[in-house]
Amino acid sequence: MTLLPPRFIEDRAIRDAARAVLSEDVDRLRESLSQEGIASRVSLGVTSTISERLRSGAEDVLTEIRTQAGERKGLIALLVGALILWLAREPIFGWLEDRLEETDDNEEDAAEPPAPAPQGDL
Repeated sequence: MTLLPPRFIEDRAIRDAARAVLSEDVDRLRESLSQEGIASRVSLGVTSTISERLRSGAEDVLTEIRTQAGERKGLIALLVGALILWLAREPIFGWLEDRLEETDDNEEDAAEPPAPAPQGDL
């Protein structure tokens, strides 16, 4: 048997230790994948990442809105009022049409001359 330099023996020991760690990681990955498929893992990871980013973004927007709302209360009241009117436009238009029809009916009734009273025997 040939005599190996000490450096070579140390390098082989490091290589064997790294191979053992890698083998354990591969075995752990295979076991994990057998329990849950790759597609479900990717889907779960993407869903959690997106929801976390949305939550973080929503918190930033809410903070900014609170800051701006304190400075512009009149504008916010105007926007809320406009939104309420927009959402209630159908009932409002229906009510206005009913009122206009009533007004038209009253004007037609006033424009017609009264019918002459029947003359009977005196």
